[in-house]
Amino acid sequence: MDIFSPTGPLVTRIKGQQPQLQPSPEASQSFYRNLEDALDARRTSHTLYSIVQNSWQVNDAVADFSSNDILSLGSSGLLRAEYLNELAQNPASNPGAGGSRLIDGNYTYLEETEQVIASFHGAETALLLASGYEANIAIWTAIPRPGDVILYDALVHASTHDGMDQSLAVEREEFGHNNIVDFRRALLAILESKPLVKQGKRSIIIAVESVYSMDGDVCPLQELVDIAKDVCPKGNAQFVVDEAHSTGVLGPNGAGLVCALGLENEIAVVMHTCGKALSSRGAAILGNKTIKAMLINFAKSIIFTTAPPFAHVALMRAGYKLLGSEQGQEARDQVRSRLEFFLETITSHPLWEEATAKGLLAIPILKDWEEKPLATSHIVTIWTRQHCTYWLYFHLLFAGFCVFPVEHPVVAKNQSRLKVTFHAGNTETQVEGLVVAIYEWVQEMLDSQCSGIQGKGKNKATRAAGEVYAWMAGEKLTGFGMPAV
Repeated sequence: MDIFSPTGPLVTRIKGQQPQLQPSPEASQSFYRNLEDALDARRTSHTLYSIVQNSWQVNDAVADFSSNDILSLGSSGLLRAEYLNELAQNPASNPGAGGSRLIDGNYTYLEETEQVIASFHGAETALLLASGYEANIAIWTAIPRPGDVILYDALVHASTHDGMDQSLAVEREEFGHNNIVDFRRALLAILESKPLVKQGKRSIIIAVESVYSMDGDVCPLQELVDIAKDVCPKGNAQFVVDEAHSTGVLGPNGAGLVCALGLENEIAVVMHTCGKALSSRGAAILGNKTIKAMLINFAKSIIFTTAPPFAHVALMRAGYKLLGSEQGQEARDQVRSRLEFFLETITSHPLWEEATAKGLLAIPILKDWEEKPLATSHIVTIWTRQHCTYWLYFHLLFAGFCVFPVEHPVVAKNQSRLKVTFHAGNTETQVEGLVVAIYEWVQEMLDSQCSGIQGKGKNKATRAAGEVYAWMAGEKLTGFGMPAV
């Protein structure tokens, strides 16, 4: 693979971060100039996003440890075959929708699919939307009522925040991520400060996720539910659980964390997406008939948008058929097997103790992972010294492994890490190769004769990073952990 291909993902991403010194003709107009000023602020801080080709999609030599195709339903061809079969079984169906859900956009196949999905997750009703983002906007604009209080985990998704910003419940309280002690504190503080909540006349709506995608850790949902019942015995503390990253992976048939814990009757609202393990797009909001009625009456993202078209719904239904199949279970078992193999292999390496002691490697989810299978998912984050995150990323890219570097503003400043996602299609050879590549980099970091650009002290770059920075210097580019010279 040519790392420095002009149209490749690395070059496109790095060059996209550089401020435009020569504005385009359009940018001379004040309207576009103001927009470019905003973009240049991102470029200068090296936080501008770019749409790039995925190296693993265009090069078979690159192993995918980055995409959301967790069960490999897309890459294996299983979903394509099931989708075509679903289309063949419904040859007379209109591929479109024809209108919004409330104005001629409803149809039998859509209602049947919603019932199939509701039954799959042990829920009374389901409502399908175009994406998880739209679903969270719908939930938080429709469900909380004036006078309610929203209590949310510190790491809930941006779409939840956007929904809360538009909510009728203006009072919000944050609790520490997955911190059950702080959760109890926050509940007690709300009861103390909000008499109507304490009297049971208003509610606390609690926002959590089953799996947090930038950390890979799993919500202590059972403990949170127990605490909420204890602190709020009137039943006015209710949960909204975003299962985007557990759908298809956790629970019976991949039905999610709520089902894994048997909490179907304890959770008011559950949101599942099809854009990850189902290798599709769309989302389902689960709840009782009251929840569904609230959504279709108060969620503008449902009322004022076209209903999901048949072609889209058929793809979602095909994915759900695979989740409940023998092939789906085999895929889940493969994901778990690859995750466990990785954790066992990386922690049994002779350099593990030294690497962790010197701050070169850290894997937060390792705690209790063997005793608590529900404490880990398919996502592992690898931490190193903050100035070295991109150095490790470059090394793995050169070695043929596609992982995802996560930095501010996706996560907090000085909290960068590499996100590694395991898939059913990953082989043990690929996983072992990933571990070998990581320790090659660790050994290089430990080696006093590190090659690369010679910076000062700890800023001396490793070989792969040195090659990238040498190319960047020739192109007069900056950022991406490039040391001062």
